[in-house]
Amino acid sequence: MVNILIVDDELELLEALEQAIACEGHAVRTASNGLDGRDLAIANAYDLLVLDWMLPGLSGLELCRALRDRGDTTPVLFLTAKDTLDDRVMGLDAGADDYLVKPFELRELLARVRALLRRAPVLAATEEDAVSAEIELDRAARLAYRNQRAIELSEKEADLLAYFLENYGRTLTHQQIYTALWDEDDPPSSNVLAALVRLLRRKIAAGDEAQLVHTVYGKGYRFGAKGDR
Repeated sequence: MVNILIVDDELELLEALEQAIACEGHAVRTASNGLDGRDLAIANAYDLLVLDWMLPGLSGLELCRALRDRGDTTPVLFLTAKDTLDDRVMGLDAGADDYLVKPFELRELLARVRALLRRAPVLAATEEDAVSAEIELDRAARLAYRNQRAIELSEKEADLLAYFLENYGRTLTHQQIYTALWDEDDPPSSNVLAALVRLLRRKIAAGDEAQLVHTVYGKGYRFGAKGDR
């Protein structure tokens, strides 16, 4: 499932964009100001960000720069009425991947969305990368399968494995995982996530099976073959 975040303060346009992109089969989250957009972008993993340039609280330009300063390489498509060469250069220098001037046709936006998603890193189908195919998850039954071995999981272990599989090869911060797995009104204690990861590691890598859950020191965790980036 492709996850896309749209941040725009024109509510009618925001609703139209959300519906159009959702009709392409993508999961869409929205925000109507830069501060909420920043919080969503930091807390969750997205495949594409669609940002209006002029936003209350924090401009799209500032938001893009802030994410790039954090090392976030998620593709960014700017929507803006600013159409001079200097404006386009400024947006691209801030880290944007593409630029669409308002007003625009929805079909052009969708074409640009498809193009940016195609540019996103795709895992090569090498024998080493194919280790991801060894893991299958039946989330409802809380069962994973690896090398024809059935692995019983707790509810939270199944949730964590599902989140890792949805974000294969990505570094996920502790906060992103907390947001995905726990209600914000009932956060876990600080050592719960580490314990959960440790239990999942033991279950999905038995004997000489390659470990798939890797600690990225100072950042979080990454799920995938060791050589994947």
